[in-house]
Amino acid sequence: MKAPTALALISVGTITKCVSAFVHVHAATSPSSSSFALNAAKKKVFIDGEAGTTGLQVRDRLANRDDIEIISAPDELRKDETTRKNLINEADAVILCLPDAASIEAASWVEDGNDRTVLIDASTAFRVDDNWVYGFPEMSKDQRAAIESSKRISNPGCYPTGFISISRPLVDAGLIQPGTALTVNAISGYSGGGKALMEVYESGDAEPWGAYGFGLAHKHIPEMTKYSNLGKAPIFQPQVGSFAQGMVVSVPLHYSFLKDGVSGEDLHSALKDYYEGSTFIEVLPYGEGAIKEAGLLERGAFLRPDALANTNKLQIFVFDNPGAEQCVICARLDNLGKGASGAAVQNMNIALGFDECAGL
Repeated sequence: MKAPTALALISVGTITKCVSAFVHVHAATSPSSSSFALNAAKKKVFIDGEAGTTGLQVRDRLANRDDIEIISAPDELRKDETTRKNLINEADAVILCLPDAASIEAASWVEDGNDRTVLIDASTAFRVDDNWVYGFPEMSKDQRAAIESSKRISNPGCYPTGFISISRPLVDAGLIQPGTALTVNAISGYSGGGKALMEVYESGDAEPWGAYGFGLAHKHIPEMTKYSNLGKAPIFQPQVGSFAQGMVVSVPLHYSFLKDGVSGEDLHSALKDYYEGSTFIEVLPYGEGAIKEAGLLERGAFLRPDALANTNKLQIFVFDNPGAEQCVICARLDNLGKGASGAAVQNMNIALGFDECAGL
């Protein structure tokens, strides 16, 4: 709601010539009504951990917004507990870009009686906590509304965003049964490892490609299991490549994993219907031939992981071999965009009542 101008306030009731003259002079020497209303309507946003990889990206996405005010601690007080507590409770929205333990601590600093501040946590600390809403608006028909009404939102992980975008629609449609044992193969840019890994790769001493997670207990597996609605942990094989941003998440499927009679083309149709009208998620044409024809494979063969860098978009590809009864579904996204900072801004926009696409 716009704040009333001084003129609007005094025009109620009988106005004497003396008062009218005062209002005329006051309006001439005060900020314009539109400027006053804009300042009054601004929401305050605090990025706790704004010097980290995700925090810097969030700040960049918000920097040119005229509907919010970014509030920050002075550099020397960036880690000061009292300063951070005050900023958390002053803000309309707080985006926590911190390690898990630090996020848990910061979330506890919201004062009793503060039912106004929205917390959006980018760590894994609250992603499977039922007291927090999972911040993937496109995940189901009810998810956006849940985010809109919540004060506690957990931002999804980058790999889970890709996996859930593929698996959840197919499970919900009954095409893949809960309990199906799936495998997830994924490669990410090295920025997903934060500043430490970025320094290694940018020093020139890093391996060109590296697989990891051989304990089969990656921290993203619980949210993959829960929000895919599979109820069974997939085997997750993450990898890092020598490029900064972007990722491809792939789910291979035998037709025997699917409901009887279902083909890869049926999966494509189900995904396309599920994301019909989505701003940020796009299902590309069916099959390798159509993808080649659309010029979406480098040199007619290679799916680039970095094609969506610096966007909040996610693309889904369905590659199919009906004769072999096999299918591979891939999700391509920016690990720092739809997989982190872009999703955080999208969730903030929804929770604060802004245009969902603002800054994205």
